[in-house]
Amino acid sequence: MFLTDVDGCLTDGGMYYSAEGETLKRFCVYDGMGMVRLQQAGIPCGILTSENSPIVKARAEKLQLRYLYLGVGSRVNPKCLTKLQAAQEICNQLGITLAEVCYIGDDINDLDLLSAVGFPCCPPNARPEIKAIKGIRILNTPGGQGVIRELCDEILQSLTTIDQ
Repeated sequence: MFLTDVDGCLTDGGMYYSAEGETLKRFCVYDGMGMVRLQQAGIPCGILTSENSPIVKARAEKLQLRYLYLGVGSRVNPKCLTKLQAAQEICNQLGITLAEVCYIGDDINDLDLLSAVGFPCCPPNARPEIKAIKGIRILNTPGGQGVIRELCDEILQSLTTIDQ
């Protein structure tokens, strides 16, 4: 399974606000295609984010992602699921373990999940605490600029290699 954080991974981590207070996010289309291709290869994909954003919901729907958890690990609502609990819930539904999960995150609210999955990854602009996780794969492309596509292409390439 492939899971990703949003801000700092699917986006550059910046938030844009209109004069009316509307939040806007910029997504890289290459990342979306990467996730679509993973799903076409039979790999379930999802988003776990502490934001409760209709923008992220719209992006997930456009990509036809099977899993979307908004507001997980939120500092505002400590009673909500953590990202680790959300990932475990998905694993239970799929009958897999966290060892079979690739997760990409970039900030301290991703620390527990990145420390628990079999394939932890981060963009090069991730926080130092994240880059210090044992076994983490630090990718080359910054968040919001195609880092998800870089990772998806590597996963797909590894599947091709295994099939040969």
